[in-house]
Amino acid sequence: MDLFERVSEDIKQAMKAKDKVSLEALRNVKKYFIEAKTAPGANDILTDEAGLKIIQKLVKQGKDSAEIFIGQNRQDLADVELAQVKVMEVYLPKQMSPEELEVAIKAIIAETGASSAKDMGKVMGVASKKLAGLAEGRAISTLVKELLA
Repeated sequence: MDLFERVSEDIKQAMKAKDKVSLEALRNVKKYFIEAKTAPGANDILTDEAGLKIIQKLVKQGKDSAEIFIGQNRQDLADVELAQVKVMEVYLPKQMSPEELEVAIKAIIAETGASSAKDMGKVMGVASKKLAGLAEGRAISTLVKELLA
């Protein structure tokens, strides 16, 4: 069962369970999946890889929105966003721990031969590809800066 079918099945389960938070989050995910499938050149196909990228983007947007709501003293709205993020994160691969991420980035730095902050672009290019879905881009970037400094 591919990711699109899995989300569709989970929407049915959320309807039966009357789980409004999950239902809203999953319907939003499915909306973006359908938009991606019907985009010009997509030929009505959505790979799991593309689906994961969509979910990662939605999770990041949800977390960013929650931060903004918290900054505006709207914890009620932040809680809604974070609850939906939690539903979507189930579909993402397990995230790396900070220790695992540091080991992986050190290996990439050694592999690319980077030695200073000037080489950050080179390291980030490789790290972004290798660690896609396993760690947030912001965390990767911060750690690369620290290690190259």
